[in-house]
Amino acid sequence: MSKLLFEKHSRNEAEWLPELGETEAKVLENIPQSLRRKKEARLPSVSELDVVRHFTELSQKNFCVDTHFYPLGSCTMKYNPKALDAIASLSSFSLIHPYQKADDVQGALQVLHDTERWLSEVTGMDEFTLQPAAGAHGEFCGLLIVGAYHRSKKETHKKKVLIPDSSHGTNPASAALAGYEVVQVRTDAKGHVDLADLKAKLDEKTACLMMTNPNTLGLFEEEILEIAQAVHKVDALVYYDGANMNALLGICRPGDMGFDIVHLNLHKTFAVPHGSGGPGSGPVGVKKHLAPFLPTPRIVKSGAHYAFEHDVPLSIGRLRAFYGNFGAIIRSYAYIKALGSEGLKAVSEHAILNANYLRVKLRELYEVPYDGPCMHEFVMAATRQKKKGVRALDIAKRLLDYGVHAPTVYFPLTVEEAMMVEPTETESKETLDAFVEILKKIEEEITRSPQTVLDAPHSTPVGRIDEVRAARHPDLRYHGKQV
Repeated sequence: MSKLLFEKHSRNEAEWLPELGETEAKVLENIPQSLRRKKEARLPSVSELDVVRHFTELSQKNFCVDTHFYPLGSCTMKYNPKALDAIASLSSFSLIHPYQKADDVQGALQVLHDTERWLSEVTGMDEFTLQPAAGAHGEFCGLLIVGAYHRSKKETHKKKVLIPDSSHGTNPASAALAGYEVVQVRTDAKGHVDLADLKAKLDEKTACLMMTNPNTLGLFEEEILEIAQAVHKVDALVYYDGANMNALLGICRPGDMGFDIVHLNLHKTFAVPHGSGGPGSGPVGVKKHLAPFLPTPRIVKSGAHYAFEHDVPLSIGRLRAFYGNFGAIIRSYAYIKALGSEGLKAVSEHAILNANYLRVKLRELYEVPYDGPCMHEFVMAATRQKKKGVRALDIAKRLLDYGVHAPTVYFPLTVEEAMMVEPTETESKETLDAFVEILKKIEEEITRSPQTVLDAPHSTPVGRIDEVRAARHPDLRYHGKQV
């Protein structure tokens, strides 16, 4: 019946399409004749039932944290309580408009204001902005603040940003986008920032150092206080990439380590669903001396009233909508309020425990180049397996056949055949043990029948593909059959 109705409407669309309004008509007038269709589009005519079944089946082929274990290092792909989705969907939050007057959305402004205060407390910062849309956007925001700060002091010669060679790739990209020269700092034999190399590259042209702690090897930078002191000595700032903050909640704070600027990933650490490009949120916090440069409008509280403050002369300006990604912020607000300080600390403690449990279990199978107590993630290397003709990518593909999403591979670049694993705090011991057993089975396959691993995956809709070609030349068009 649905198919018949669709075909009827397709044949007699003039009978059921509404008349064009004045605005729509003007839009059509502006479309050049050369770009208008000469023939009807060759689109498939199928029933509603077929469409529903098609997309439902596709959804069941997806890997997601609700259905599969996701040990994706440096991305904190943890399970997020569904209650947070329900809270964010409440009409009092979901139906407000960004351009409503502040007096009409006092509850929303209170949520934003409280979230800023709580994030300041968690990180040891003095002020926060919730505007940035994701981590990389937060980095760009932070670097704009770095530039504004130095310009306010007439320090126009500050052109260098120092970045460890194990850093997240967005760090050098954001620095370059902000107009800085990127200078790489080496990693020492223990997996930490090489302090001697850092000091040798610090000079009066240095604007800031960007780094994360724990670093991407899952190791806490033990010399962080000396690092911050050395950077401040040349009147530069220390920027904290908060992608790994899931390891520090309630345990220690970047502000106490000497960091001046912090960005957080609400879509990693604070229970906002993560993946497929969004929804992201990358709030940025600063110490008091950088607060005048935060984006506008700022959210201010006077008595029991909340308002937007636009008159901030030194501000870098607006980065996006007043609220930032409000739906993401609501989820994080509820998450923090539900857990409290002790609950947030337990999150990090369990994340650290799970990572160390897997590290010890898996070092029998894989090289662990920095095999000491780690934080929330660790890096193992498939160098033993490479000698047998199987690489980290092959193992990652084979994991899909066992219903496990691959860990991050070939990152950080400082480790050959790297496989970065982050189990997060939300996975049970049973799941971690099952993951270990799966990797043991794959190891047996590498020894007995390596071609099984080299040809993986076998159970997915699409097998081994040329990933570089697929990324560079995606085919997103529907090619209808000639009738």
